[in-house]
Amino acid sequence: MLTKVIAQSNIDHFTKWFDRADKIVIVSHVSPDGDAMGSSLGLYHFLDSQDKTVNVIMPNAFPDFLKWMPGSKEVLIYERYKEFADKLISEADIICCLDFNDLKRIDSMADAVQNSPARKVLIDHHLNPGDFCKIVISHPNISSTSELIFRLICRMGYFSDISYECAQCIYTGMMTDTGGFTFNSNSQEIYFIISELLSKGIDKDDIYRRVFNTYSESRLRLMGHVLTTMKVYNDYNAALLTLTNNEQSQFDYIKGDSEGFVNIPLSIKNVCFSAFLREDTEKQMIKISLRSVGTFPCNQLAAEFFNGGGHLNASGGEFFGTMEEAVAVFEKAIEKYKPQLLAK
Repeated sequence: MLTKVIAQSNIDHFTKWFDRADKIVIVSHVSPDGDAMGSSLGLYHFLDSQDKTVNVIMPNAFPDFLKWMPGSKEVLIYERYKEFADKLISEADIICCLDFNDLKRIDSMADAVQNSPARKVLIDHHLNPGDFCKIVISHPNISSTSELIFRLICRMGYFSDISYECAQCIYTGMMTDTGGFTFNSNSQEIYFIISELLSKGIDKDDIYRRVFNTYSESRLRLMGHVLTTMKVYNDYNAALLTLTNNEQSQFDYIKGDSEGFVNIPLSIKNVCFSAFLREDTEKQMIKISLRSVGTFPCNQLAAEFFNGGGHLNASGGEFFGTMEEAVAVFEKAIEKYKPQLLAK
C-alpha cells in the first residue's frame, strides 16, 4: 500500500482537467535523461490508452541508449521541428511539464509553453518549483518524476490501465534516476512500486541491460581516457573528471556517451564527492555534473558555485568560461566545503 504523497486537491483538480481535455502535450527538460523520458513516455502511454491526442516534445535529442523505449519514435524534437511543435503547444488543452522546476530548463521552448493558453501542470521532484503552472505536484523527497507519474495514475484509479509499455517506461525512469537503485532509493515504497510494475510483465534485468550495457566501443575507450586524467583531491575526499571538446572529437563522442562517468570516482575509498565537467559545443559552456554519498549537499554547492541545483546526492549546473576557469571554481568550492567533506 502506498502513502498518499500527492495532495487529494491536486488529484481532483487534474482529474477534472483530464476528463475535459482532448489534446495534451507533454514536455520535459533540455538534454533529456532517463527520468525525463521515462516519466514522459509513461504518461504518454497512459493518456493514449484513454483516447487522448498526446504529443511528447523534447527541447533536443535524447541519448541513443534510450531509443529502445516504447514510444520514443513518436517524440518530437523541438529544435528540429519548431514550427510544428509551437502549433501543438499553442493548441493544447493541457501541457504537462515533467521533471523540471523552471522554464529555463526547457531552453528555447520556454516562450511557447509560457504563452500557450493551455492549462498547465507541473509534475517534478526538484527543489524550488516555479510558479508557471496552475497545478504543482512537486515532491523533492520522491526518488524520480517517473515514480510520481505512477502514483498519479494510481490515485486517479487507473492502475489497471497501466500497460506493459507504460510500465517499462516508468521503471526505466525510476532506475536511471537512482543509479540503478544505488542512491535516493531507501524507501520501501519504491520496491512496492517495482513489484507492481513487475506484475505488468516487465523484465527489469533486460531493461537494465538495454540502458547500461549497450554502449559503443568508443564510449569504453573514452571512459578509459577520462579516468587516466582524473584528479583525486585526497585532502578533500573529492575527485574531478573533465572532458574537453577536443577529447570528445578524438573518441567520436555522441550524446549519452559520458552518462554515468560522474559516479565512477565514488567507488574510490574515502571519496564522498565527485564532479564531472564537460564542454558543450552547442551551448558553448561547460556542463557540470555532481554526485555525493552520505549527507554531503552537492546541491548546495551546485547552487552557490555553478548556477545549478538538484538533489542532495545528485546535482548539476553550468559554467560559462574555459575549462581551466571551471576547474579553478571547483577547487575554490571544495576549499569552502572542506569541513563538510572531511566530516564524511
